[in-house]
Amino acid sequence: MQVFLQGQLLGIEQFVESAGADFRSLAGRRRYVAVLGELLPRALLRHLGLAPELLGYAGGGRFLIEIPAETRPVAESWLGGIGTGISAGSGGRLRLIVAITENLGDWSDIRRRLAEGAARLALTPWATRTSVTPVTPDFGPALTASAASFDPQVPGLITWGGDEPLPLTTHTALVDDGGEPASPEELGQRAAGRPLWGVLRGDVDRFSVRLRRTMNVEEYCQIAQIYKRFFEGELGYACAAKGDNWRKVTILFTGADNFAVFGAWDALIGVAREMQRLFQLLADEVMREAAGPEGKTISMALALASSPDATLTSVYTEAGRELESAKSIGKDSIALLGRVLEWKQLAEAAELKMQMVRLVDEFGASRQYLSELGSFYRESEDVLGLRLNRTKAEISDRPWRFHRRLARLLDAPGAGREYDRAKAALLGEFIRKKQAHVKLRPAGRVALEWARLEAGYAEKR
Repeated sequence: MQVFLQGQLLGIEQFVESAGADFRSLAGRRRYVAVLGELLPRALLRHLGLAPELLGYAGGGRFLIEIPAETRPVAESWLGGIGTGISAGSGGRLRLIVAITENLGDWSDIRRRLAEGAARLALTPWATRTSVTPVTPDFGPALTASAASFDPQVPGLITWGGDEPLPLTTHTALVDDGGEPASPEELGQRAAGRPLWGVLRGDVDRFSVRLRRTMNVEEYCQIAQIYKRFFEGELGYACAAKGDNWRKVTILFTGADNFAVFGAWDALIGVAREMQRLFQLLADEVMREAAGPEGKTISMALALASSPDATLTSVYTEAGRELESAKSIGKDSIALLGRVLEWKQLAEAAELKMQMVRLVDEFGASRQYLSELGSFYRESEDVLGLRLNRTKAEISDRPWRFHRRLARLLDAPGAGREYDRAKAALLGEFIRKKQAHVKLRPAGRVALEWARLEAGYAEKR
């Protein structure tokens, strides 16, 4: 008889977010978790003397294998020892849980038994948390390693490189004068416009529901592998082969249904748009016949380092919070510059941003008009910490003065009719007939902040 063995790493986010201020530590920890989930099932199969083809799926801190029932005691004992090593290597933050069930009944019953077993273990008090001696591996090499091997004799269980290494799909932007990884601040200096960096995180909407709807284990593994390989291949392309992104962004990790990247703000917006475009092509092809929207859309969030002392850990955490917000407000969307937009709204924001920048670059309008346009919006707090030149009271009480000032800022003598049409089209996006109220369009606000970033605004309150 065959049994299914499902492994899962718990505490991933707590482990990653405990990295502190060193960006290499967070990046290394995130890649370490991704690699560990890949190497564990392969190492187990080697330990049991079984064929690697019994690996059904591995990725995102989870794996599923099928083994003979008689090997179950050896597998459980080996994984118990490995779990202790994982806990020690993570300072007690990571935990390996394993659920096992017989290959009996429908796949829906098997999957339910595995899920119930994992849930019971997740709720079981973690006795090893207090008994494990903390061991701190060196996570730094993970940032530039192109391969990794499993080694139970080293802290953390992973050797970067080693014998029979697993190839890794990664991309790391380097400093200009050497082979060291570039820091987030250095990547921010490579941005067009204002020198800012950030973290982009993405996650497939309701992917777990899509997997629960699979009819058999073959379909389950096939869908999981397709999505995993998509992120491994296409994110690498978007970061390393698209324009000059190769020197502006670094991949933190790719998972089963999610990813994270940090780097220059302008490159991250481009990566987000490209990944959504490619993912939609994938979903349209792979899920064409599947009922329901689950697993067919992707949501993302971009968090920027709004202060000089921001760390990669803090911005990564903020991007995670904003991603959850985007997924709860409306799936198939992106949290960007203080707003949650549907992807079609992001395209509208990009077009409007181009109109704004064009008035400055091609027609010589004053950049100050971007601040004046921001005064249309009623919220008192500016997303990027930029000072607005007019208060709400000034605009409401004397709107004609505001519009007269804005007209002067947009005045470009001799620009011609093309400029007049561009200016009228831009103002029409913001002003209603009464000309004292704002169009509260999220795309307009994002476009404005985007244009101010591109124009290089750095003035503070």
